[in-house]
This record gives sequence, C-alpha cells and structure tokens, in this order.
Amino acid sequence: MSVVILFLHHTNTTMRKIIFATIFAATCSVTIAQSGSSKDPYLTKSFKDVSFKKINAETSHGNITVSIVPASDAKVEVYVNPTNDNDRLTKEEIQKKLDEYYSIDISVSGDLLSAIVHKKKEILYGQNALNISFKIYAAKNTDTHLRTSHGNVDVSGLEGREDMATSHGNIALEKITGKLTAQTSHGNISITGSKDDIDVRTSHGNIEAKNCEGIVTLITSSGNVQFEQQKGKIKASTDHGNVAGVDIAGELSAYTSHGDVELKNLSCSVETSTSHGNIAVSVNNITGDIIINNSSGNISLTLPKGKGIDVDLSGKPVTLDATENFSGSKEKNSMKGTLNGGGTKVKAKTNHGTVDLRFRS
Repeated sequence: MSVVILFLHHTNTTMRKIIFATIFAATCSVTIAQSGSSKDPYLTKSFKDVSFKKINAETSHGNITVSIVPASDAKVEVYVNPTNDNDRLTKEEIQKKLDEYYSIDISVSGDLLSAIVHKKKEILYGQNALNISFKIYAAKNTDTHLRTSHGNVDVSGLEGREDMATSHGNIALEKITGKLTAQTSHGNISITGSKDDIDVRTSHGNIEAKNCEGIVTLITSSGNVQFEQQKGKIKASTDHGNVAGVDIAGELSAYTSHGDVELKNLSCSVETSTSHGNIAVSVNNITGDIIINNSSGNISLTLPKGKGIDVDLSGKPVTLDATENFSGSKEKNSMKGTLNGGGTKVKAKTNHGTVDLRFRS
C-alpha cells in the first residue's frame, strides 16, 4: 500500500501546502489547474487502476455531483471558489485561505472512495469562506453517502444504495436504480427516470418527479408536489402547498393540509385529502378503492361509466350527472348505495363544500 502526498508550491516568499493523502493499492494521477476560474477544476485526481464500490463525499459549502463513467475513467475534480461571487480572489489568495482554514482528503481505502473537506478552524465573521465542490465520476454500480450544508447535489445513472443530504440547496436525480434517500431542508428536489425504493424529502421546497417506478415517497413541508408517469406504490404529501399528479398506476396516497389536490389519468387505488383547498380526481381505470376527504373545499370526481361501485358521498350539496342502475338512498347532501350492482368502494366527503360525481365513456 502506497501513500502519495502532494505538496503545492507557490511564488510567494513563504511556502504553503495542502496535503492530499491517498491510500490505495495502485497508482493515481493528480493534476492541478493553473487557472482560478470557476469553470476549471482546482485539482483533478484520476483513478485508473483503482476500483471502489462506495463513495463518501462531504463538504460544508459546495456542490456534489456524481456521474457514471467506465471504471477505468474514474476521477474526482475539486472546484474552489469564493462564497461571495463578487469577491475577486487570485489563485494565491485562494491558496492562502485553503492553507489556513481547510484540509481536503481524497483517498481510496479498500472499496471506499473518500472526498472530504475538513475545517481546520472557523472563519471569523466578516471573512468570506470558500466553496469547495466535488465532481465525482464513478462506475455505475456504486453506493454513495453524500453530504453538504450549503450546496446542491446532482446524481445520475447510479445503481446501488444512494444516500444524500444538504441543508441549503437543491437535489437533482436522474436514472437512479436501487434504494434512494435524499433530503434537503431549504431547497427543491427533482427526480426523473428512477426506480426501486425512492424516498425524497424537503422541508421548504418543491418536489417534481417524472417517470419513476417502485415504492416512491415524495414529502415536503412547505412546497408543491408534482409527479407524472409514476408506477407502483406512490405517496405524495405536503403541509402547505398543492399536490398534482398525472398518469399514475398502482397505489396512490396524496395529502396536503393547506392546498389543492389535482389528480388526472389514474389507474390506481386512491386515498387523498386536504384541509383547506379543493380536490379534483379523474380516474381512467378503477383498480382499487377511492377515498377522498376534505374539510373546507369542494370535491370533483370523474369515473369511467358502467363500472360496479359502492358509493358513499357527503357534501353541501352532492350532485351527479347520471345515476343509472343506482340502488340506495340519495338526499341533497348525501348519497349512499351501489351503482351497476356494486363493487369497488368510492367514498368522498367534505364538511364545507360540494361533491360533484361525473361519469365518462
């Protein structure tokens, strides 16, 4: 096992250095960029003959990006920039801050790649910090543990167990297969073309999901949830925001406390509710129970014509465009009975609003 230590020399009268300790069973190459431009990596470390199956990447102020490449092309790029975009720091000034306040470790031990920024000491108030970001290129079958405090996370193409979090930043995910957990406190999450076991959450931000399959959990506290072309067991929830879904198959749970719910082109069981808002649900193919609850708002429900259902509706008032083959009781504010001999449960109730049930061919 060899340890490569790189000393960086500069033109200043005193020598300064950052030590990158790399532990692995083969040789890697390191390139230092000569430009301080944000478009150029400050450092590039390549791993040609080193294989790793896991990534642990941590930074406090910076982005983390992971993309897939052939294993022989695996590498890590490090980008260093002032936190304040208006600062115009020279390469030497950036290096001085790095030497004084940070250490960066990029190493491989066993099957684990580590890319970690450590703070040597806290930067005093009024002294601008640095953003230190990682762009990591790895083989497709790689597990990840990614953490940043103030930055975005962007991951695509991986198959494995992926776990990522940021406090103040967005998360973008594409074509992930495997168990996925992603969380941010103040930021948006987008996920596309992913499948298996997906759990994404934000406290203050929107969630957008497209073309996902499996067990899909989309939760925010303050923001909207939008999803389309989902297949599997889908849960979408927000406390303060709207929920909108299109082209869903399987099982769907969709909730909000303060906002509207709009669900279209459904071929799934449905359970949905809001406390303050309207609900509109349109079902193409009844495959399971449909349960809708509202505290203060209207409910609009469209179902395919001629299907056997058990209906239980309550609103002020309840309206229907057709009641063919109905058996049961119907009053101005309620309707309970069977249509076409009965079958799947359809329940829609609101305390302060209307219920409108329609049928289409």
